[in-house]
Amino acid sequence: MTSFDSSPQLNVWRALLALAVVFVMLATTGWTAVHQHRRAASPVEASRAEWSRGHLGGRLLPSPDTSPDRLARFFAGLTARQRTVLALRYPLAVGNMNGAPVSLRYRANHRALADARAEELRRMHDNRLSAAGHRDAGQRMHRLDSLMEPGRQVLAFDPMGAGRVAEVLGDLGSARRVSVVVPGVDTDLMTFQRTQRRYAAPLGMAAALLQAERRASPKTRTAVIAWADYTAPSGLGMDAATATRAEDGAVRLNSLLRALPGRSDVALYCHSYGSVLCGVAARRLPARVSDIAVSGSPGMRASTAARLGTGARVWAMRDADDWIRDVPNLEVGVLGHGADPVSPAFGARLLSARGARGHAGYFVPGTESLDNFAAIGVGSFGSVRCADGIDGCHRALTASVPA
Repeated sequence: MTSFDSSPQLNVWRALLALAVVFVMLATTGWTAVHQHRRAASPVEASRAEWSRGHLGGRLLPSPDTSPDRLARFFAGLTARQRTVLALRYPLAVGNMNGAPVSLRYRANHRALADARAEELRRMHDNRLSAAGHRDAGQRMHRLDSLMEPGRQVLAFDPMGAGRVAEVLGDLGSARRVSVVVPGVDTDLMTFQRTQRRYAAPLGMAAALLQAERRASPKTRTAVIAWADYTAPSGLGMDAATATRAEDGAVRLNSLLRALPGRSDVALYCHSYGSVLCGVAARRLPARVSDIAVSGSPGMRASTAARLGTGARVWAMRDADDWIRDVPNLEVGVLGHGADPVSPAFGARLLSARGARGHAGYFVPGTESLDNFAAIGVGSFGSVRCADGIDGCHRALTASVPA
């Protein structure tokens, strides 16, 4: 059973606890940890810089900061051979370039993954590294091997630090509906997919969602993007308590969404800290984003759904056993993420999360949470199940499943 009620006394104690945590964090980390993130040059940025100095057929290449539409026209005017040359010469630039054809991005990122794998292989045999360093290099190499397997469609990749990655499941070009999974803390190259707790990882979430959507509407052409292409907070420290990482990620997410091919409707599935990111991104989302569904959310940096500033429908769910319900919903300066999205006063459409198995279980097959996500993804709103005690979460909506 899902419950959204809490007593005023409990809310007071939660607020006091939050303030105590704030003061401890500030005393131990200082305000500079909130405002400053030292940022080293990324391999992607280095590749973009090389692209900026590059030529093709005696002509300068367009700026990588050019609009996606203009870049799309540039690539459309090239021969297949010329596109391949650019993908192999500037793999990280092309592989992360909004406006480049998605098939070319897949090819470029395969090359970038191969280059990163070669670097990890070198590190495995570097005598200057410790045994732990060799082990880390081996683990990263095996993850890169996995991402390079035939049929995988890597839409974005950055090997810097813990690594960023995004992968497409399904045919993005022909899809009539696209779903994007936006994960939360501790998301990086090594946690992108897991054997244990598979559905707590971005790729497992996306795979489960795609299968559920196909069961919900076999004739609907769908694609799902496992989007871990932002630097997520590590653990529940200061970064997770502020919107700094969410703000950076929101820019990246909106850039991707504006460059997606076709005219398909897009639904966002934002889990945990990912819902903070989606809340920050909401005001600038392109019109094709029809739905935002958040689960296990600590807040969306808004007091109500209306204040998100988006025309997309906002859905929210939380399992009764999710520990996030004990995180105070408040903002103190730059700390905290605001109102609880499953509070009736927030104004989201409240969904059932029956069977979700705590904070990391919303995408587990057989749960009402995943079935609800799938119904939203294919536009079958009449199949959505509302939270216990809530009527009409799909009010004013009708079932609408395009082929």
